[in-house]
Amino acid sequence: MAEISDNIPAVALDWHRAGEGAVLATVVETWGSAPRPVGSHLAISGGGALEGSVSGGCVEGAVVAEAFEALERGESRLLTYGVSDDEAFGVGLACGGTIRILVQPIGAGMSEAALAEVVGAIMARQPVAYVVDTESWGSRVVGPEGFAERFRADRSGFEEDGKTFVSIHNPPLRMAVVGAVHIAQFLVPMAQMAGYDPYLVDPREAFATPERFPGTTISHDWPDEALEGWGLDARTAVVTLTHDPKIDDPAIAAALASDCFYLGCLGSTRTHAKRVERLSAAGASEADLARIHAPVGLNIGAKSPAEIAVAVLAQVTEVLRGRK
Repeated sequence: MAEISDNIPAVALDWHRAGEGAVLATVVETWGSAPRPVGSHLAISGGGALEGSVSGGCVEGAVVAEAFEALERGESRLLTYGVSDDEAFGVGLACGGTIRILVQPIGAGMSEAALAEVVGAIMARQPVAYVVDTESWGSRVVGPEGFAERFRADRSGFEEDGKTFVSIHNPPLRMAVVGAVHIAQFLVPMAQMAGYDPYLVDPREAFATPERFPGTTISHDWPDEALEGWGLDARTAVVTLTHDPKIDDPAIAAALASDCFYLGCLGSTRTHAKRVERLSAAGASEADLARIHAPVGLNIGAKSPAEIAVAVLAQVTEVLRGRK
């Protein structure tokens, strides 16, 4: 089973299977200024261990107390909390609001089989939704076909009936960075902090070293081979940084052949114009070329490698969240 990580459902399943007892708390609705978005999870073990967050600290204590009681009684419950302005200010928010939290003990309120199905899908990089009726407590696990818009927007929430909550579990985000250049030394750790699993590709072994990129998965294969083996999907961003067509172009071709949600390429407007000529000659369509963000990154006047990395990650976020 998965180690304790950002995969909060897997943590809850581990605790349950270890005999500790476990509860999964989920933010299901918010009003006003909320510390955590809808769909955020907090896992609570029977021994009092915590993983994740539902309020950034505002109401965690109360949720934990409710979780212990729910675990003892073997029943789910829906909680509503008002967060005062003072409490909100303590976790960095300008004002308070209201949050509703679904608390489900594993093996009672939420079946082990359902949670295992969710965890298995996450680990297999398959999108899945956990759907629960908060009146009858009936639940099911379904694929994306029934909630396509929610999966595209990565948006959990209640359906129009006000009682059916849909918890979206998309595959974890990933970022392929092609080119172990100076910018990449800033972009890779920034991407990790933003929740991406980075994959660094550069056949030039002198550049792509563990010393320059500690703790990073590195491939020295040619980019088309590396990306094909790694697998590109709709939760993956690709950024090329080498300025060398022999390295960048195969990576771009692999990205255009996939449904990766972002493709950005370093280079000036003139460099990109030459890139477009090469790709067009190789058979890329206008629709393909329109997918490329180049020059890469938001136009914030970035100069240094660190600033360029900020601009790139900002643009990736803009595209991911549907702002562009």
